[in-house]
Amino acid sequence: MPQDSAAPTPPSEGDDPAGRLIDYPRRGGPTVLRILLGAQLRRLREAHGISTEQAGYEIRGSHSKISRMELGRVGFKERDVADLLTLYGVSDPAERAPLLALAKEANTPGWWHRYGDILPSWFEVYLGLEEAASLLRTYELQFVPGLLQTEDYARAVVRLGYSDASDEEVERRVQIRTTRQERFTSPEAPTLWAVLDEAVVRRPLGGRQVMRDQIRHLIEVSELPNVTLQIVPFGAGGHAAAGGPFTILRFAEPGLSDVVYLEQLTSALYLDKPTDVDTYMRAMNNLCITAERPDETARYLTRVLNEL
Repeated sequence: MPQDSAAPTPPSEGDDPAGRLIDYPRRGGPTVLRILLGAQLRRLREAHGISTEQAGYEIRGSHSKISRMELGRVGFKERDVADLLTLYGVSDPAERAPLLALAKEANTPGWWHRYGDILPSWFEVYLGLEEAASLLRTYELQFVPGLLQTEDYARAVVRLGYSDASDEEVERRVQIRTTRQERFTSPEAPTLWAVLDEAVVRRPLGGRQVMRDQIRHLIEVSELPNVTLQIVPFGAGGHAAAGGPFTILRFAEPGLSDVVYLEQLTSALYLDKPTDVDTYMRAMNNLCITAERPDETARYLTRVLNEL
């Protein structure tokens, strides 16, 4: 995660701060587990009036290490968690055991770990959040979102961004996209609401046939019960989200706040301050009003397909 970004804000209150977290549904691999465990440790530290400097000294580290742990930005050593629990007055084995088990589970690699040689760390964070999200709202103005790409379209996008990549690397990057997509057609699929600028479906990326197949795919997925797809036509003029693409992630876990994801060429921002999230939520709502109605999407895309 980039230095100026923030992990999702954990809750600031809770009855039974020592053990209640383990009852949360834990989907999303180590990313979410680290955030939730870090939130527990922060609540315990603050409840006992212990500074980050004191806590860092206890585990032979610095106050910044404690901050990174509490934000879920680093992995956890079970020994460190055990020492912190002792410092925070959690001595009952029944209360310690679940949190120590969670620390161990938080270090279990997610499915994307096997792609670690081609994935930047800041995007691995996103994959963990995406895996845990119950609702994703995304706006794109250049490419079809990765969750909606066909394999051929994905290959064209990868080759555009990684022109020196070998065929093997291209295929592995495409596999990441197809693996991400599997969750959205599973029985407990999350909700995806995508708003695309008309330029996305007009730009013939990968050639005419690839683009025709991609549009057919968009028509198909727009009929899924958990997918809402809208197109912002050129005729709509300017709008509040003209600055660039973004994704808003919402989670079923009570310990995670909404997160706005902004991807850049070499890094990403994760915004979770309520004022930031509210700004992007308003922009998204305005986009949905500006765009063609969801029930018009298939007809609109069919017209575009016939013009290709």
